[in-house]
Amino acid sequence: MSISGKVDPVVRRITIADIAEALGQGLRDFQAAPLYGLAFGAFYAAGGLLILACLTAFHMVYLAYPLAAGFALIGPFVALGLYEVSRQREAGTRPSMLQILGLMRSRSELGWMAFVTLFLFVIWMYQVRLLIALFLGVGASFGSLPEFISAVLTTNEGLVFLAVGNCVGAGLALVLFSLTVVSFPLLLDRDVDFVTAMVTSVRAVVKSPLPMIGWAATIVVLLAVSALPYFLGLIVTLPVLGHTTWHLYRRIVAPVAAELPTAEDSEAVSNVVAMPKRAAAG
Repeated sequence: MSISGKVDPVVRRITIADIAEALGQGLRDFQAAPLYGLAFGAFYAAGGLLILACLTAFHMVYLAYPLAAGFALIGPFVALGLYEVSRQREAGTRPSMLQILGLMRSRSELGWMAFVTLFLFVIWMYQVRLLIALFLGVGASFGSLPEFISAVLTTNEGLVFLAVGNCVGAGLALVLFSLTVVSFPLLLDRDVDFVTAMVTSVRAVVKSPLPMIGWAATIVVLLAVSALPYFLGLIVTLPVLGHTTWHLYRRIVAPVAAELPTAEDSEAVSNVVAMPKRAAAG
């Protein structure tokens, strides 16, 4: 039982084939409703450009690389609208932006999940600054991104910073992926609390570790590569990955009917209840 007193969602094991099929369904959703996908993808890319502009204004453009890598962390939150588009298409209804935004606002638990996502993104950026201070100097500052890359790739301290930073970043990315890969679609689809959603998401990763970690690595690589041309590649990559995540969620979390007690379960419960009565009668 969840902390809200409801039955926990049933998590099913998946394979690489499930991910491939979900990816195909995601591509078809994007082709069927491209304007929604492009709109959310453009919003995501615009957010990246805005942050990059702020870094440039504050002479911190050297943080562009860790920003591009960490920007993938908030992808599941931005893709909420894409999950709803896939959900509406699955139900046979025509997607509506007003309905999408209205449903997202009505699910208060999504706000808590958004907080968790943004909190870990802030931790990501702070750990980058901490590692720079530890390995490149407390007052380290670089006038341009090439200068930062040169310092990282041509010095022993820079290479250690790069290795440790990537390991720490991979750990944080895996934690956030485990917490959100199923939780956002689940909160959009069902009336559950955000803690139950996160626990279900972690259970999904534990149930199928290799396929899920492989999917996580695919997401990070695609988003990082798409962010290289000034985040413009995200306009297409994000919607495809978002739609795919919805269909993957459908394969991982069993329908509600699968969580209800079966006839055999009900009969077993009846027998257990009847036994004390027969004993008392005897």
